[in-house]
Amino acid sequence: MQKTVVITGANSGMGFATAVSLARRGYEVCMLCRSEERGTQALKEAKQQSGSENIHLYECDLASFSSIHACAEALKAQHPAIDVLINNAGVVTTKKQFTADGLEMMMGVNHLGHFLLTNLLLEQIKAAPQGRVVVVSSGAYKIGKINLDDLGGSESFTPWQNYGHSKLANLLFTKELSLRLHHSNATVNAVHPGAVSTSLGVDRQTGFGKKIHQLLRPFFQSPADGADTALYLAESSEVQHVSGGYFYKRQIQNVKGQADDAELAKQLWAISERKVGLTV
Repeated sequence: MQKTVVITGANSGMGFATAVSLARRGYEVCMLCRSEERGTQALKEAKQQSGSENIHLYECDLASFSSIHACAEALKAQHPAIDVLINNAGVVTTKKQFTADGLEMMMGVNHLGHFLLTNLLLEQIKAAPQGRVVVVSSGAYKIGKINLDDLGGSESFTPWQNYGHSKLANLLFTKELSLRLHHSNATVNAVHPGAVSTSLGVDRQTGFGKKIHQLLRPFFQSPADGADTALYLAESSEVQHVSGGYFYKRQIQNVKGQADDAELAKQLWAISERKVGLTV
């Protein structure tokens, strides 16, 4: 039976490499992209590179709750079961920016947008024989800190620290979701892809960071190499009963500091539910 995978940020970098790889392996691939124009071009290239026509484009701006709801409704209407959700999209901003819903951009996209999307698709994921959620986090979580009174740290903003806040939130989300999935066949695991040559560090609005990125590119691994562990978590029978883990190069890693705080994970979940409108 053909499996369905949903991938956010699928028009470039690791997301695109993941989409092509899974399409080649016979998956029905749903590419979620913010820009319809870039997504359409990526869809064409993904079909050419994979040799598969079973790839579909969905417009989804993770900085807009209304866009996420619309995308989730479209996905649910066409896919009663989703085998794999890969929360791959990520953003770094060089100055303080806000989502359509007034949230600090990095926390809004990297954590809260994916938090909402995952929750909206959770019944479809649990309906699959062995549904999997793969959360692309980062070792940058170590420089992050969760302040429940100022989620996202919008009061004091520094780009990489705020990025770290959002990546720490990814790990706490993974931790709490794994507990909530305990009595189902579904799992969730997080991955640190390593230093990957993508457009992640390029500001959404200004394009700032392109020259720095070009200089550093020789020291990065390719998007395909970076996607390897995410693909492993999406497919391998070795991890079908593993949930709540944080992986790097296919090996589970110990997490440090706040990332290992189960009570904080529970509190962050409750606040996140309110922020995205799932609870009052």
